[in-house]
Formats: sequence, C-alpha cells, structure tokens
Amino acid sequence: MTATVDHNVDSASADRGSATAPVPTHSSPRTPARRGLLGTSAGRKAVMAVTGAVLVLFLIAHMLGNLKIFLGADSFNHYAEWLRTVGSPALPNRTVLTITEIVLVVCVVLHMWAAVSLARRAAKARPVKYAAKRKSQANGYATHTMRYGGVIIVLFVIWHLLDMTFGTVNPEGGDATPYARMIAGFQPDRWWVALFYLVAMVMVGFHLRHGLWSAFQTLGLTRRPRVRSTLQTTAVAVSAVLVIGFVSAPVCILIGVVK
Repeated sequence: MTATVDHNVDSASADRGSATAPVPTHSSPRTPARRGLLGTSAGRKAVMAVTGAVLVLFLIAHMLGNLKIFLGADSFNHYAEWLRTVGSPALPNRTVLTITEIVLVVCVVLHMWAAVSLARRAAKARPVKYAAKRKSQANGYATHTMRYGGVIIVLFVIWHLLDMTFGTVNPEGGDATPYARMIAGFQPDRWWVALFYLVAMVMVGFHLRHGLWSAFQTLGLTRRPRVRSTLQTTAVAVSAVLVIGFVSAPVCILIGVVK
C-alpha cells in the first residue's frame, strides 16, 4: 500500500514538474534581415530626390531648346542637329544623345519604382483607413494629382516620342525636319494634340511643384513661417515658368503666330 502511495506521489510530482518545465525548442532565434540602403525609406527617398533632380535639369534644357522655335526654322533645325552630333568627331554621332536617353530612362524607372514602393510601404504601415476623410494636401493633392498625373505624363511621353522624335504619328513623317514636324504637329486640325500637350504639361507642373515642396520639407527648410512662405512661392514659380515655357510654342503654332 505504501509503495502504491509513493508511486502515485512520484507520478504527481513528475506531472507538476513537466508542466512547469521549460518547453524545449529546436528553432534558432530570428535575426532581423539586413537591408541595404535601397531597402530603407530614407534610401528610396534619396533615389527619388536624385532622379527627380536629373529630370528637372532635363526639363529645363528641353524647354530652352523648344523655345528656339521662335528664332526660326534654321535655328531650331541647327539645334536639333547639334543634339545628334555633339561630341563629334571624337565620338560617333548620337553617342552623347544615346547616353543621355539611357540615363533618362533609368531615372524615370527608378523614380517610379521609388514612388510606388514608398506608397505601398506607407499603406502597409497604416492598414486601417481613417474613419473620416482628412482633407489635406497630402491625402488629396498628393494622392490623386500625383497618381493620375503620373499616368498622363507617361502616356504623353510615349505619344510625344512617336510624334516628334520618330514621326510615326506626325503628318510630315519621320523624314521631315524637326521644325516641320513641330509645325505640323500642332496645326488647328490637330487641336486635340495641343490640348493633350497642355494637360500633360500642367500635370508636370503640379508634379514638379509637389516634388520641390517635398524636397524642401525633407531638408528641414520649412520650419520657419517666413522661409516656408518663400519656398512655397519658389516651388510655384519654378513650376509655372516650366509650364509656360513648354506650352508657349504649341499654343503659338496653334493660333498661327509661328508658321
């Protein structure tokens, strides 16, 4: 009888001990995955800033080149020829232009990748939407204008290349001079092309204005009210100058000022 009782006590003690004993594990502790610079939000914002700066410089140079249309056919065609022969005879024709085009394509792809990835990361960080819609610059302007404006800009770039660069959809064709293609592309019977151009350039202006303002905020330059107001004016002014500079030629061709 005693042996039975002792056996039961030992079994109970063993059960209590097994219940409170630590559970053995065979899995090693997880270590946080190492991420490079591009894997961080700061790195992707840096990619957006650098690629955006390159694209802004290109827009300024392209706008100045387009304004040569007001100097006449010879000046505009000479400028277009210079773009193809810059670096010659040290380099074959179109070498510098081709390198520039490759750099621009890479910048556009990286800029779009950084923008989309940052937007997805922000959405994952806040999976539950606000109960009430917040009418703010970030939610309204940035989300809708930047998103749909970006789509319009991409479509316009494709059309613009087919129209002015390759001449595929241009009435004068690809064998015509750049000046002739420019004039033919914005004739009154093609008013919808000029309208598309105008809408796309306005979207570029909105995109540039928001990008400049975001860059100022990232650099911490908008903390003082007076400086913030000046930077807001600067962002609007730079965007407006680019938009006006780009749309001036198509509008003047459309109304017959430039022939």
